[in-house]
Amino acid sequence: MGRQGESSPHGRAPASGSTAVRKPSAAVYRRRRLFLGGALLLIIALVSSFAVAGAFSGKPEQASSTANTASAEPTAGASPSPSEPAPTPTPSATPGCNQNLVTVSGSTDKAAYGPGENPMLTLKVTNGGTMPCEVNIGTSQMEFLVTSGADRIFSSRDCQAKSEDLVKVIAPGASETANFPWSRTRSVEGCQPIEAKPGGGGAYYIFTAKLGSKASPKAVFQLN
Repeated sequence: MGRQGESSPHGRAPASGSTAVRKPSAAVYRRRRLFLGGALLLIIALVSSFAVAGAFSGKPEQASSTANTASAEPTAGASPSPSEPAPTPTPSATPGCNQNLVTVSGSTDKAAYGPGENPMLTLKVTNGGTMPCEVNIGTSQMEFLVTSGADRIFSSRDCQAKSEDLVKVIAPGASETANFPWSRTRSVEGCQPIEAKPGGGGAYYIFTAKLGSKASPKAVFQLN
């Protein structure tokens, strides 16, 4: 028998309490490589799927924005749909004249008239504003009034057959006129018959033109 502590003929005896280390087999290495390769492919697949999903999620939003832009800014010359009639343009209404900017004047065609001549009374309305405007110059608004001192001689309203409106658009600075031939007769309200006539002999008379609430300055003329 050999002595205690001497090594055996095939090698030194393992120390007491040590553990033997075994190398992995070739099959284990193959399994590890296959696992790592599969995990790497899985990661690549996940990254690719996220990139594709992100690309598709951006396209509908861009298309919606383009569609909204096209509808908000139609191209010039686009015709309306046959089912939708073309809108009718609304005409711009001309405003009524500012009464503070309207002037009314009265005049006669002559300063003095002979025994057989009838005066022509003229009413003139002028737009003193800077914009075109409407004025009612119908018989419903106008009056030709002749007086002599406190004596009311004649009014076109006394025997007026009917009252009518006549609206005219007057340009800035422009005028409209109305003429009334006076036959040198008297009148009273209600068109009651009256035989008296204005006197001649060089008497002076006053003509006042009225349009609504506006009255002209006095126009003086003479009857012979």
